[in-house]
Amino acid sequence: MTTVRDRPRADAGARRRAERPKPSRTARMRVAVRIARRQVRRAWVSSLLIMSLIALPIAGMAGVAVFISSTFSTPAERVNVELGRMSAWVEPMWPAASGFRQMPDDPYTHGNESTWGSETIDDETAELPTDPTNALPAGTEIVPVSSGEERVETIAGIARVKAWAGDVTDPRFDGHFALVEGRAPADDRQVLVTPATLTRTGLGLGGTLSLVDGQKFTITGTFRDAEVAADEVVLAFADSDRYAPVRSYMPDADIGLSQLEALNAAGFGVYSRQLVLDPPPVTSPVGDDFGNPTTAERDQQQAFALAGAIGAGGLAAGYMVVLLAGAAFAVSARRQQRALAIAASVGAEPRDLRRVVLLQGAVLGLVAGGAGLAMGVGLAAALMPLFDDGSAVRFWGFHVPWVLLGGVLLFAVAVGSASAWAPARAVGKSDTISALRGARRPMTVTAARPLWGSLLIVVGVAVTVVSGIAAGAVAASTIIAWDSPLRWIPIVGIIGGPVLAQIGIIISGRWLLWLASRALSRVGLAARLASRDAVANGARTVPAFAAIGATVFVGVFAVSMGTMTAEQQARTYTYSAPLGTVVADISSMSEPLLTAKVGQQAANEAARLFTSSGATSTALVSAQPDILNVGSSADLLADLDRAMIVAPRDSLLPPGEDDGRVSSYLGYPSDNLSIVAADDVEAAMRVTLDPAQRAAYADGAVIISDDRYVTDGRVTAGSWSAREYYEGEVPSNIWRDDADVPAPRWERTAPAISVDAPHQQIVAAIAPETARAWGITEVPRQVLATFPEGSEMNSQDHLYELAGGLMTADYQVSLWRETGPSSPDVWLVPLLAAVAVLVLGASAVALGLARFERRPDDATLAAVGGTPGLRRRIGLWQGLVIAGFGTFAGATAGILPPTGFWLQSQTSHEPMSLADIPWWLLAVLAVALPVGIAAVNWLVPPREPELTRRNVIA
Repeated sequence: MTTVRDRPRADAGARRRAERPKPSRTARMRVAVRIARRQVRRAWVSSLLIMSLIALPIAGMAGVAVFISSTFSTPAERVNVELGRMSAWVEPMWPAASGFRQMPDDPYTHGNESTWGSETIDDETAELPTDPTNALPAGTEIVPVSSGEERVETIAGIARVKAWAGDVTDPRFDGHFALVEGRAPADDRQVLVTPATLTRTGLGLGGTLSLVDGQKFTITGTFRDAEVAADEVVLAFADSDRYAPVRSYMPDADIGLSQLEALNAAGFGVYSRQLVLDPPPVTSPVGDDFGNPTTAERDQQQAFALAGAIGAGGLAAGYMVVLLAGAAFAVSARRQQRALAIAASVGAEPRDLRRVVLLQGAVLGLVAGGAGLAMGVGLAAALMPLFDDGSAVRFWGFHVPWVLLGGVLLFAVAVGSASAWAPARAVGKSDTISALRGARRPMTVTAARPLWGSLLIVVGVAVTVVSGIAAGAVAASTIIAWDSPLRWIPIVGIIGGPVLAQIGIIISGRWLLWLASRALSRVGLAARLASRDAVANGARTVPAFAAIGATVFVGVFAVSMGTMTAEQQARTYTYSAPLGTVVADISSMSEPLLTAKVGQQAANEAARLFTSSGATSTALVSAQPDILNVGSSADLLADLDRAMIVAPRDSLLPPGEDDGRVSSYLGYPSDNLSIVAADDVEAAMRVTLDPAQRAAYADGAVIISDDRYVTDGRVTAGSWSAREYYEGEVPSNIWRDDADVPAPRWERTAPAISVDAPHQQIVAAIAPETARAWGITEVPRQVLATFPEGSEMNSQDHLYELAGGLMTADYQVSLWRETGPSSPDVWLVPLLAAVAVLVLGASAVALGLARFERRPDDATLAAVGGTPGLRRRIGLWQGLVIAGFGTFAGATAGILPPTGFWLQSQTSHEPMSLADIPWWLLAVLAVALPVGIAAVNWLVPPREPELTRRNVIA
């Protein structure tokens, strides 16, 4: 029997899916790449903007990488400068048979098992070897050269210069020394000099060079030393044994590890071309865990430090670029919506659309990265000659770190891709039908992000305040260990809290703009349209004001912390002399104690130099010998006294208390007595004595600049033995803990002349006649001088150069100019300029994108009667909204870390003060700068609108 049954109906969709050929992933990728490439070319204006934003920081990173890498040396370059074409040198460094060893490629890392790396010889009385031939193969050729220093008479005075001795014109020294002009010295009464020497001495070839010790030499030629700058004075004498030790250069000796060990055993250090270029593996005597790093390890550490610094700077710049380029990508992606919708209508999936936009970012990042690398390398090549000093060791060569630049290029691709991520995500969620129609829907703001953003803002502020209070409590605690994490965790909170607050502002940025638009809607039509445009195009406006906010955050943080720290340091700064005074400080070289005779010789030389250099006034400040330089109190004479002004008991602190009084007294509290002639008081202390005070000073009165030493118009002076002073058995002048202090050898009171002289070092001054009457040993310690504005003597570099000429075997004179505490203006002005440029640049990009994207809206506005003035006012309010939001957010977050550190400092003896912050300057950053940006945006008229058909809002 036949039955009829219904045929099973196959699922048509399943059948079609089964019959459809599987798509090729490579084919989809090729299509996405093709579309991305065409879109990049089609939207060339926005592509050029995005590439410029990426290329600029990449160029900076590449330029810094090449510039700094060129200051790093390779082993071959070091060998060329050290040896020229020689094979090696040996130099006596230790006594023979003392267990001396060195690293094969570094003779200055040496020692034995007990003194490795300390440059200390076990037996300093032992003699060093002098003849290396016994430890070298027979017949080894040696070129002896020694080096030292000489004092030369120059046009400006006396200069201490580097000097060589030996045949430095040997052609095998090429790379280290080179004859420039003339000939080599023929005897020990002739000399070679660098070209700069002729300029400094005013001499020429054939002239007579005079040393300070009276020796005279005939200049036979000029030469170059690769280790020194072109403007340095260097001499080269003929007699190789002029200085000790003598270094023996070997032109043809191949010194390997076995010869190195033999020379080390004989007490010679070795620098060998073979060992430096191919160092053998050797373990230091103290083991790898405690030994000094090898040369290769130091080179590697330099490279890693450079990479880390560039990476840190790149992350900061990349954050800014991602925000600004992301805004540009958002505008570009919206312009591509119709084209991408067409692709979606013919089968492209959302991931394909996302891939197209991401590939645009990668392509633009790759192209911009390549252009930035080329610009950076070219910039480094252009700057290096400007910073070159003529030596071979300033820039060892033009080093291009290819691996590091490859990482920078990958970073550029990553930045481009990250910039396109948010627009790509939005494109993947877009409605194809609406995009094809060109319709736009009003922007809606959900509550999720505002809640999260607001929470982060509150948490960030709370973390900053709590961390600041906790840091202050931890700083004052004596229970918590110094290496405990509790001491640095609050610091992390002080810095991390404001970062959280800024992230919260960014997350809730569109919601904050929406709140602002509701308030601005009541101001006027232009404000309403501008604020609503900012809300509707949050993908453009939020990254823009976030970039501005990040820049202002750094600026406000740096300005606030820098000025508070600078003012705090200024309050505790100890002046060595009145402001603007040049100081010549005298110390002994040959003996532990500076004697009156040697000190007077040094003072006369310094005074002669100052007078001949045009000093308007000079002063001699004497004091008692500085006894703390002796080895022990037993080395001091038993009858040597040490006098001081004794502080009254009621001005001292109870035992255990500390209010920073050590720094509040102008000088060291128990070393407070200076000896100054009446005619020198004004130059030394910047105070003018009237006739009565001058007469009292000559009669034994004491000039006092710290009133805490004065009681009823008089001061008390006391004297103890120098041995008691050395052992600390004298009044501290700080605490009332002097019960065990022995009685003074003598004690007397004198009238006090109180003066107001806070910015100098002298606490108490007496006349030389008073010092002799009191039996005080007087030793010249300082010569002070003032010079007119514009004098070369006001240059610290020039003073440092002259100081070498004042050094002898008996004394040393240090020269410096008292400039007071460092001024924040040195870094404040460049910082503010950089912040202003970045804010202006970010605002220009954001407002330019806003004008570009508003062209259709301007056309619609013009079609319904909108005037050019209205459109200009819209530009004004757009500038206020974007730049104002950014600067306000950045300033608000930036002031939080300084507030936290201010809270931390309240437990110290010299806390920071919020009053030191230049609030007017922060107001300029937060208020005046965005107002100025908005005004410029108002002044620049918008383009004439092009009337076109607009689709209605769906």
